[in-house]
Amino acid sequence: MSEREDLVLAYRILAARGVVDAYGHVSLRTAKNPNRYLLARAMAPELVTADDILEFDLDSNPVKDVKAALYLERYIHGEIFKRRPAVKAVVHNHSPSVIPFGVTTVPLRPLFNTGAFVGEGVPTFEIRDFQDSGDLIIKTPHLGHALATTLGAKPAALMRGHGAVVVGESLMLAVVRSVYLELSARLQDAGDADRRTRRSRGVSRRARSGGNQWPSGFLRHVEENVGPVVYQGAAQIEMEQKAKRRRGK
Repeated sequence: MSEREDLVLAYRILAARGVVDAYGHVSLRTAKNPNRYLLARAMAPELVTADDILEFDLDSNPVKDVKAALYLERYIHGEIFKRRPAVKAVVHNHSPSVIPFGVTTVPLRPLFNTGAFVGEGVPTFEIRDFQDSGDLIIKTPHLGHALATTLGAKPAALMRGHGAVVVGESLMLAVVRSVYLELSARLQDAGDADRRTRRSRGVSRRARSGGNQWPSGFLRHVEENVGPVVYQGAAQIEMEQKAKRRRGK
C-alpha cells in the first residue's frame, strides 16, 4: 500500500473505533522528505479517500496550490513534526472518555499492557497560558508550537476542554496509542465508578450497623457462644431488636 492509502486506512480505523469525530485528523511524515507530511483536506475522517490527501511543509502550508478547505488545526501536526524528528505520525482527536481527564486533577493511569505508554506521562495543554482568547482551537503556528512544547518527549498530551494529541514513531503506533488511550480512560473511569459505588455501599452498611460490618452468621455465633453483643452508635436499638428476633424473642 502507498503512504496515502495507509493514511486513509488510519482515518477509517480511528473513525470506526470512535476515537475521532467529524473534526479529528491524522498525519504522516513522508518517507522521501522528512520536511513534508501528508494530511487530508478538511472533511469527516470516515469519508477520506486517497484523492483527499494533501502534502504540507512543516510550516503547515500546502505544497501545491489547492482550493480545498484545510483543517484549521493543521499546525498541530507541523509544529510537532518540527520538534520531534523521530515522530512519523500525529493524531488529533476528541476522544470522549479522555476529555474529562483534561479538566480534572485525576491523572491517567496505565491500567493494562497495551496502555503501558500512559505510564510515561500524559501532560495537559492549557491554552489559556498562551493566549487571552477563550478559543480552544490550535489555529496558529504559535499555538501549535506551544502544544508541541507541552507534549515534549511524551507519547500523548491532553488538551483542556478539547481533546488529545497522540504521536508515534510509525503510523500504526500512533493509531494504536490513540485507540488504547481512549480504552484506558474508559476502563479507569469504570474502575473509579466501581470503587465509588462499593465505598458508598460500605459506608451505608457501616451506618446501619453502628460502625460494624458483621460477616454472615458471625453475630449469631458470637451471641450463642460468647454472650450478648453491646452495640454503639445511632443504630444500637435497631441492631438489638434484630438480635432479639434472631434469638426468637
